[in-house]
Amino acid sequence: MSFFGIGQKNQQQSDVQVTQGGVPLDAVSRLRRMRGEGGTPLFTSDLSVSEFVLLEQMGWRPLGLVLGSSIYHVGIQYGNFYQNQELQYLTAAMYEARDLAMSRMEEEADVLGADGIVGVKLEVGGYAWAENALEFTAIGTAVKAPGDESWRTRDNKPFTSDFSCQDFYKLVTSTGYRPRELVLGNCVYHIAHQGFAQQMRTLGTNIELQNYTEAIYDARELAMGRMQAEAETHGADGIIGMQIVEKTHIWNPHVIEFMAIGTSVEKHGEPKTVPLTFQVGLND
Repeated sequence: MSFFGIGQKNQQQSDVQVTQGGVPLDAVSRLRRMRGEGGTPLFTSDLSVSEFVLLEQMGWRPLGLVLGSSIYHVGIQYGNFYQNQELQYLTAAMYEARDLAMSRMEEEADVLGADGIVGVKLEVGGYAWAENALEFTAIGTAVKAPGDESWRTRDNKPFTSDFSCQDFYKLVTSTGYRPRELVLGNCVYHIAHQGFAQQMRTLGTNIELQNYTEAIYDARELAMGRMQAEAETHGADGIIGMQIVEKTHIWNPHVIEFMAIGTSVEKHGEPKTVPLTFQVGLND
């Protein structure tokens, strides 16, 4: 999945035992208990009651809430004060960290024997005790399809999607498309500062700030192009629910990350309508 290579060597030692992919063995133990190993199966989810009911009516089963995490130290890269330019080292770091979180979430879903993950959320946050570090988390509900038909990706991984259960139902039953992977592209970009002469020329004037326009335009296009390239690598027919998110994170206001994200889909047969029963609430 990754387009960038950042070394993982020379990491500090930890007493926590993890799998090769970085999932704690305590998490693997918890997930196996949820499968029913050594006891009665138990599922967890962040689904609403309405989503849970709809999933049941489709014949799907929630298996468990799955999570991937990576706390990543983001290095330093300086841009030319008066130049629009991508900060490729920071772009690569932000992409790699999200890729680690997504891969660990998928590994947890594999332990549960899931066919896919719905309602995936990708979040970035920080801690006061970890300066210049960000935590990247991926979280969603692992689900199992009815029958023996496989819904996994061409790489035999659970599909990933940020669709709600309502949108998942509409996609599958009304179009015949299936979700494949949550795809993303990003770009960390330095927006050039205006020089004194530029500021004076625009003072009190209605005029396009061309250097700002070009920088923001170019950064978005780079992020969108990388997202599309991800979808193309696994043979998707399209991307649905695409969003472009802009954040400065821990940098100065002239350094912005642009992230394009959406769920890639693939045509798979004709739509199959699932009968629904509707309930009318009596509460206001």
